Amino acid sequence: MTAPDRLDVDLGHLRLHALTWGDPSAPLAICLHGFPDSAWTWRHLGPALAEVGYRVVAPFTRGYSPSEVPADGDYHVAALAYDALELHRALDGDDRAVLIGHDWGAMTVHAIAARADHPFRRLIALAVPPIAAIRERSVGARLRLLPGQLAKSWYIGFNQIPVLPERVLGRMIPMLWRRWGPAPDAADVDNALAALPSTAHRTAALGYYRAPLRARVAPRYADDSTAWLRLPISPMMYLHGAADGCMHSGFVKGLAEVLPAGSVVTQIHGAGHFLQLDAPDVVGQHVLEYLEG
Repeated sequence: MTAPDRLDVDLGHLRLHALTWGDPSAPLAICLHGFPDSAWTWRHLGPALAEVGYRVVAPFTRGYSPSEVPADGDYHVAALAYDALELHRALDGDDRAVLIGHDWGAMTVHAIAARADHPFRRLIALAVPPIAAIRERSVGARLRLLPGQLAKSWYIGFNQIPVLPERVLGRMIPMLWRRWGPAPDAADVDNALAALPSTAHRTAALGYYRAPLRARVAPRYADDSTAWLRLPISPMMYLHGAADGCMHSGFVKGLAEVLPAGSVVTQIHGAGHFLQLDAPDVVGQHVLEYLEG
């Protein structure tokens, strides 16, 4: 496996640390991780993309060490999307650039896909479908899936409790990895824990779940604070692990019908929530075929 280089990127409002693969002059591929995870989740896909001619930049997103805990304390999806767009600008990305996101990274992709002015040639999301697409399903379909999804999503409510989640996150993260898919590689769990070394970092990671309940977002991000709740208007690829223990795979059914023309929706059998790690070769093949197409 190709070892990554390291990069610090000053966005002006925030400093991000990233893993990188590939020629710095090649077309940009930004890869965004989710929770509870880190930039190391791209340790398979990053080298594969570099091999076919991309410069891969996988940041530890805001609040995840060794990136900064943001001074504004904002973890809304609008802030995550702003960071991704600023990262494209800071790295001199052009219209050949692609954006790939998993979990909260996927939510970021959906928010950007709902904009008419984004700079990315291709958008790819993994493991979390657009919220608006879920709302488009029939009431009956949602009611059939709701009990199972509520059982899977218990941790979201737990994360709203003050202080306690920060104290038990060191035990909760390994448990979530075990429940969300096939037996995880211990190194991946260790990488997730290493990205949250302090209470401030853990509060930041939990802030992603607490931010949607806030009455307002920081002014810098307020102009597009509802994009993540709208249907995408750009075509995208969406990949979902058939054995996902976090997000019910039943939400994939009918998804292609509500996404823009040209979108591709695929379930990856034998993979769970962290499908890019559970089935790296299969995921990599789908991603590369979509990018080449």
